[in-house]
Amino acid sequence: MKKLNVKIGKTRLKNPLICGSGEHFIELDGIERALRAGAGAVVIKSTNESDAAKTQLEKTDYALLNSNFEKLPWDFNPPRDASLFNRSGLHPKSFDEWLDLAVTADRMAAEFDAYSIASLIPASVDQTIEYAKKVEQAGIRILEVNVGAPHGEEAAKGAILLERQAAHIEEITKALRKAVSIPLWIKLTGQSQEIPAMVLAAKDAGADTVTLMGRYMAFIPDINTQAPMLGTHAAYGGPWALPLTCHWLVKSREKAGKKYPILATNGARSGHDIVRFMLAGASGVQMTSAIFSGGYGVITDAMRELQDYLNEKNMDATDLIGLAADRVKTYADQDRKEDYWRQFTPK
Repeated sequence: MKKLNVKIGKTRLKNPLICGSGEHFIELDGIERALRAGAGAVVIKSTNESDAAKTQLEKTDYALLNSNFEKLPWDFNPPRDASLFNRSGLHPKSFDEWLDLAVTADRMAAEFDAYSIASLIPASVDQTIEYAKKVEQAGIRILEVNVGAPHGEEAAKGAILLERQAAHIEEITKALRKAVSIPLWIKLTGQSQEIPAMVLAAKDAGADTVTLMGRYMAFIPDINTQAPMLGTHAAYGGPWALPLTCHWLVKSREKAGKKYPILATNGARSGHDIVRFMLAGASGVQMTSAIFSGGYGVITDAMRELQDYLNEKNMDATDLIGLAADRVKTYADQDRKEDYWRQFTPK
């Protein structure tokens, strides 16, 4: 059996599958089920100090869509091409209640040789720093700070901070790094042209890793009702997003250096998708929507598929990191094929 373990900075994960923050990790039961299914880590549903962000959870809605933007049944057996369109909120409990849950969850995770990761989404940077200190004081082993939540612009004013500028990322990360010494993971938006610069800024400011990248905001008209689907703009992600994340992985790896660990998210549905992300340069992969819509068995199936792939290729998981990224050629480097384009035009 080839080895699944990876290193994210100084942190060893037993495998590269990390369950990203979502509604299925609001309660301890969901976290435990993910750990039992084999996840290397689980990111607990994020929190902050905003009552508006908590209230937003009670106004949430979800739609699974096929490639024709038609709603699919929520039967925990979605087709491969299903995309998730939804609006969401943050953890409904108070910070102190959330912290108690996080402490219990991380202690439980340790029994599975895994981690339960505390996740903060800033509303106020100063308050986020105070919460980060409390997370460390409580003994939680890893902190994620998500400055790229897609709902930031649509949520109530002051509920969620969405950062797109490298200078701001550096400022926030530097303040957090000064405040805590535990591993610090920074999650970034995909809604920016500064993604490689943001990765480098987070790295230089002391982040142990960054996660690329949050889902995209979208607007989908319903052709039957002629109204906005779900009534508004909402976050959108699916398997189509994997190549987009891979593109920014490669570009960010070039900027930050091959030795800096980067986590991938947005598009993973299987063990082979984990492989794809790792070949593009990811050291680990956050999987969220696939588990939310497909159930915890998605974790077990993905790990089995990844293990089978590694055994077949006679490679350890860490051997995959960046193999495809390191073979990228520019357009100018491509072989010339005269009139080759004619094979692809309609006849």
